[in-house]
Amino acid sequence: MQEEKSRRTQAERRTETRAALLDAARQLIVDKGYAETATPEIVKQAAVTRGALYHHYKDKADLMRALVHQESRAVAEEIDADTDTGQSPLDAFMAGAKAYFSAMSHPGRARILLLEGPAVLGVEEMAAIDRETGGATILEGLRHAADHGALRGVPLEPLADLLSSAFDRAALAIANGEDRKAYEDATSLLLEGMLKV
Repeated sequence: MQEEKSRRTQAERRTETRAALLDAARQLIVDKGYAETATPEIVKQAAVTRGALYHHYKDKADLMRALVHQESRAVAEEIDADTDTGQSPLDAFMAGAKAYFSAMSHPGRARILLLEGPAVLGVEEMAAIDRETGGATILEGLRHAADHGALRGVPLEPLADLLSSAFDRAALAIANGEDRKAYEDATSLLLEGMLKV
C-alpha cells in the first residue's frame, strides 16, 4: 500500500513537472518567440532543474512538439464539443469554423500553432500532429456533405487542405485583431456556395 502511494506521488510529480515546463515554455514562446527563448529561462520560470527538463524532453524542439500537441488537442476538443453528424453539412461546418476561430483566439495559440510550430517542426510534422489530434475534422465534414449529395466529383482531400489553409489564415487574422464577424460572414458565403446540392 505504501509503495503504491509513493509510486502515485512520483507519477503526480512527473505530471506536475511536465505541466510546469509546458506552461513556462508556452508563456516565453508566446512572449518572445521560440528562437529567442533559451532553455535556462524555461527551467527558471518552471522552477525546476535543467536535468528535469532533459529527463522529460530530449531538447527544446521536443518541448515545442509537446506544446503543439497540447494546443492542438485543445482546439480539437472545442470543435468536437460544438459539432455533430446530426447537423446539416452547412450548420456543422459553420459550427466547426466558429469553434475553431474561438479556440484559436485563446491568447498565443495562433502564434504557437500557425507560426512558431511550423517554423520549428516543419510543415509535414505539423500536418501529422494535426491529423493525430483532430485535424481530420474538415475531411469528415466534407464526407458528411458528400453523403448529403454535395460536392459530387470533387476530390475531398485536396479540398480539405485548401479549406484548412483558409481557416488558418482567418484564425491568424482574427488573433491579430481583425474583425471576427467579417471572417465568419465570409466563411459562411464560401461554405454556402461550396455545399450547394
